[in-house]
Amino acid sequence: MKPDALLYQAMREFVQSMDDTLPGKFEITREGIVHDTRAPVGPHELTALRVRKRLERVMPEELVAHTGTPDVESQAEGIMRHPDVMVIAEADMEVEGSFDPRALIAAIEVVSRSNPDNDWVSKMRDYPLLGVPVYVIFDPRSGSGAVLTDIHLTPVGPRYATRKEFVYGEDVSIGEWTITTQDLPRYP
Repeated sequence: MKPDALLYQAMREFVQSMDDTLPGKFEITREGIVHDTRAPVGPHELTALRVRKRLERVMPEELVAHTGTPDVESQAEGIMRHPDVMVIAEADMEVEGSFDPRALIAAIEVVSRSNPDNDWVSKMRDYPLLGVPVYVIFDPRSGSGAVLTDIHLTPVGPRYATRKEFVYGEDVSIGEWTITTQDLPRYP
């Protein structure tokens, strides 16, 4: 089911009009607009920071673990997402507007305490549809996570074929790079 272009454009315009107006972040899925109202909490932000720094220590200089804007977007699929950390070539960031999701090497999410299904269900469906080859989830609720790879076609659309789970304290491989998950914070 392809999205309606006019409906997507209306949602996109609404999301843009809400930037800096309401707290949280807005994303667009085929089901509609997702508004994560969470104010950034320490464990979430600290996890994203530590993962970013650890990746940048082991990746080549031309790659970055980016935690800012813009979003990744596929207007054709009717999806706009904002990963907590994006592994991307610096050269692929030299664009106007949203990043092409096919330019991402990996999308990394830190599970929100207020909306865990957004990371564990919706993004697990959307990222392979967008062509993101590696999706990594860090879950401060349980001190665990998963690395999803190997996109393949299924009757319900592209999905990740391989899921490698980890617990905090273990090393985790994200693409070609391995980092420690030692000392990642948990939600109280």
